[in-house]
Amino acid sequence: MSYTSKKKQNKTIAILIYIIIAIIIGLGAFVFLSPTFEKNSPKISLKNDVYWNLKSPLKINLSDDNEISSYSITYFDKNNEVKLDTKVLSSTKGSIDLNIIPPNIDFDRKTNTAILKVEVTDTSKWNFFRGNKIIQDINVKIDRKRPEVNVISNSYLIRQGGSAAVVVEVQDENLKDLYITFNNKEKFELFPFYEDNFYIAIIAWPIEIDEFKRVNAVAIDKANNKTVTKVPLYIKSLKVKPDDINISDRFINQVSKDVLTKSGYDIPNSQEEIFVKQNKDIRQENINLIKKTARNNMNKEKISKLDIKTFKRLPGSKTFAGFGERRHYAYNGEKIDEAWHLGMDWASVKKAKIYTTNDGKVIFSDYLGIYGETIIIDHKVGLATLYAHTSRSVVEVNDEVYSGDYIANTGSSGAVFGDHLHFGVLVQGIEVNPIEWLSKSWIRDNITKTINDAKRVINNK
Repeated sequence: MSYTSKKKQNKTIAILIYIIIAIIIGLGAFVFLSPTFEKNSPKISLKNDVYWNLKSPLKINLSDDNEISSYSITYFDKNNEVKLDTKVLSSTKGSIDLNIIPPNIDFDRKTNTAILKVEVTDTSKWNFFRGNKIIQDINVKIDRKRPEVNVISNSYLIRQGGSAAVVVEVQDENLKDLYITFNNKEKFELFPFYEDNFYIAIIAWPIEIDEFKRVNAVAIDKANNKTVTKVPLYIKSLKVKPDDINISDRFINQVSKDVLTKSGYDIPNSQEEIFVKQNKDIRQENINLIKKTARNNMNKEKISKLDIKTFKRLPGSKTFAGFGERRHYAYNGEKIDEAWHLGMDWASVKKAKIYTTNDGKVIFSDYLGIYGETIIIDHKVGLATLYAHTSRSVVEVNDEVYSGDYIANTGSSGAVFGDHLHFGVLVQGIEVNPIEWLSKSWIRDNITKTINDAKRVINNK
């Protein structure tokens, strides 16, 4: 073979080697980078330790970066081994929500632990086309006992739009959630009270709910055992005062448009639409924000006593509107909207000074649509006060305020013409009747007495 031919042959071999190396590198890159060969194991939503009452289904989510091809779930305790669920999927999914039914076996009452073995395989071609697999043993704490819930003390009655206090005792070593419900529509958080396992709440009958059905104390443990206990309350209806209000073009042009603009809304075309958007849409948005702000900023410290003084009205003022007035708004003789008035309107002189009655923490100080420049102060146990339409505030969010502190001046900000203070009392963000909280005897009979009665019961246990 000539030198030239040999050189060409070596060159050809070298090129073939380079091609083979490139193919190998390319295949390697494809295997390592292609989603078909992804290397991450599937994920199981349950943590290592879970609670199960062996009555209701256990929720499990299985997920994978690619897709799941099969799974199996097996229950083990000292006496039993039961396959709860196993499946090879014909149509694969990247996420599966399962409700695992408890095993149909006779349980030993002394059995309080078990293991769930969960095996999940994905559709990846990794691991020599066998896919990624995870096997996880999950420790199960078996809890078949419902929480014990006893109502220790509560207010005698509650009025529509009003407040009441409740103290309960709850016994459960695995307690997860605890609250009071009104008609199964509204939930009120319970706060630690006096001694371990005792809780207190001030609750409200929201004014917009006409029918009283039932107030319950609800406790749920980590195994989803649930106890519902009735809170015995007498009820008293609200005498609604209708209030017919004629809306003028001047109010719409000078007030409603201003509120819409400051709240970031577009101005509708017709005068009726402008007012309704301000009075209905922004009002609801403001009410929602009040509720959210109050509930997210409640002081949740343990309560041993509640030093709530009788709230005081604006000094030297007259009442121009009361709580629970049902306002009917008309434009050019036609009714266009209606709404509840949810506070007390007091007026004295322009830019009158506003003082606090009770200690608390400022949790809101800002513009709030129809309420204008507004301050909200939290007083613990979910109780707060609201001061709206102010012209000047001298406090900021997170400021601690004390009884008798000067906090603001009255004004006409928001959806009003005249200078006045809208004073509101909030129970976990719901505006309730301030008249109750302006009464020394009402606070004594409904709040203080409930707390003192509960303490006597606890001390005698």
